[in-house]
Amino acid sequence: MFGWYYDPTMLLILPALLLAIWAQVRVNSTFHKYSQVPSLRGWTAAQLAEDLLAKNGINDVRVEHVRGSLTDHYDPRDRVLRLSDSVYSSTSIAALGIAAHECGHAIQDAEGYAPLRTRQNVAPIAQLGSFAAVPLFVLGLLMSWRPLLLAGIAVFTLVVAFYLITLPVEYNASNRALAALESGGYLDWQETDGARKVLRAAGLTYVAAALQAILQLLRLLLIFGGRQHRD
Repeated sequence: MFGWYYDPTMLLILPALLLAIWAQVRVNSTFHKYSQVPSLRGWTAAQLAEDLLAKNGINDVRVEHVRGSLTDHYDPRDRVLRLSDSVYSSTSIAALGIAAHECGHAIQDAEGYAPLRTRQNVAPIAQLGSFAAVPLFVLGLLMSWRPLLLAGIAVFTLVVAFYLITLPVEYNASNRALAALESGGYLDWQETDGARKVLRAAGLTYVAAALQAILQLLRLLLIFGGRQHRD
């Protein structure tokens, strides 16, 4: 068990961990910077979300306030778009960018955007896999049982697939958001550039998560290969 935690393959995931830390710092700093800049037209994030949804013919999605910071999300099951404490009533460029991004997900859902549908279907399995994969793999190591090792790898492959599917979903939502912000007259082009920086910083967190998952899968494969070679 000790060898699992401290084997040299752990160095493989270090770049992704560093990227994840840097991405989170960048998200926080960029959001803080542009959350201090009010938009000229004075829309609140909640007002913008309701207007964007209406303009896209989406009348069955509620806009709600949710506690926390950067806990904003679109829930396709309950048909609810939730905006956080720092976003809901704010008129800042950062808040409008985030609200528009979540509207992008609602629009994807309404249009039947294939990657979003795929992510929704994979999500429950990936969530289970994120908890089960490593225990299965470690148990396989302890028991020296090849089927358990392969099961752990197979389950974690689904986790990697989820993160890879997430990338086009998130970047497409951001692209929709930026186009809507400027073409809809909510922000001028300079303000839209600030919103773009906020959404790009947020996008890096998804890239870091995907890279971390890929490198972790590679680590499992290397450990499996090394064990097979010794056997």
